[in-house]
Amino acid sequence: MKIVDRVFGWLLVLGGVLHTVGATVGLKDTPGALVWPLAGSVAAFLVAALNLMRVNRPSDRTLAWVSAGGSIAWLAVALGFGASVGNFLDPRGLYHVIVALVLAGLSIRTAVDPSAAQASSAGSFI
Repeated sequence: MKIVDRVFGWLLVLGGVLHTVGATVGLKDTPGALVWPLAGSVAAFLVAALNLMRVNRPSDRTLAWVSAGGSIAWLAVALGFGASVGNFLDPRGLYHVIVALVLAGLSIRTAVDPSAAQASSAGSFI
């Protein structure tokens, strides 16, 4: 499970990078409007960092709860994006919905039962 956890953490980093590139290309003529999409990218990177730290600290329940809260907030943002474009299946938002949902579930699992996360992470480092 630790490998899956790390993969989804890095998928959120990738989503943040793609968001940064897309926003920069799409808003290159309006730099004043670019600040908000870049703030969203920073939020994605911070939520990803929390989740990647949580993988290495399975006994830290506080970090797991903060990570769950951040992932749930990111899920809400991704769903809000789908609502704003009128299509919840838009691949840009759906990607983040799936990643955030998985990370939220894994974070809650770690917060509720840290021994399960420790048992599944024994001896693996990726």
